[in-house]
Amino acid sequence: MNILVCIKQVPDMEGRFEPNEAGSWFDEVGLAWRMNEYDAFAVEEAVRLKERLGGEARVTALCVGPARVVETLRKALSMGCDDAVHIDDPEAPERDPWQIASMIVGFAAGRGFELVFTGMQSEDRSSAQVGLLVAERLGVTCATGITAFEWRDGAITVEREIEGGRSCTLRLKAPALLTCQQGLNSPRYPTLPNIMKSKRAKLTVLTPESVGLEPPKASSGNFRPHERNAAGVILDGDAVTLAAQVLEILETRTAVLGKGGVR
Repeated sequence: MNILVCIKQVPDMEGRFEPNEAGSWFDEVGLAWRMNEYDAFAVEEAVRLKERLGGEARVTALCVGPARVVETLRKALSMGCDDAVHIDDPEAPERDPWQIASMIVGFAAGRGFELVFTGMQSEDRSSAQVGLLVAERLGVTCATGITAFEWRDGAITVEREIEGGRSCTLRLKAPALLTCQQGLNSPRYPTLPNIMKSKRAKLTVLTPESVGLEPPKASSGNFRPHERNAAGVILDGDAVTLAAQVLEILETRTAVLGKGGVR
């Protein structure tokens, strides 16, 4: 059984994001990089399935990005993936979902992958489109945002969270693509022997052109941080004084007390 898991390297969300010179995306200088959180759930589920199937399964990790993403691919190998494919694309951070999907499909088509796992979305762009586009272009069934997974003789059972705190169960057949979200599993910490082994592993490196990179359908622009909110007000005094100050603020700065009702 062949399993493909698609991963992305993203900046640590605690970093300081500033627009690049073109204003089209953020400046990468000074940022720390790691595997996308949702993709870690995808890797873990793929490896768990491989372990349940014994020697019948092989997991390939695929990542599109510049040279720095090699470390994230080696993380996937240390978690239990068997092979790693790097589509070496320095422009990947600003590619639109259609272009990223076109490269994944260019690699995956015709290779007999019965299951494709991806993260539900990336933490930087949060478009949640790549998995859907890959499934559509491969012509396979797709279930998104899964929180439970079961495989039995080619039949797949998954659970998804839906609105209102409810969930639903879906049954589908392979080949299929599944996007994973928090709650599906707890990604493992790689062991030291596996980390050392992953550092020696050979990666397959491909160019965007060799896997059919297509023109974009959309472009990003005017990247900017959130505008800062006005500073808060600190009130001092006893309870009577504080109450009078709050009342004054509500009357002069808001419309809360101008709508009638009991005061």
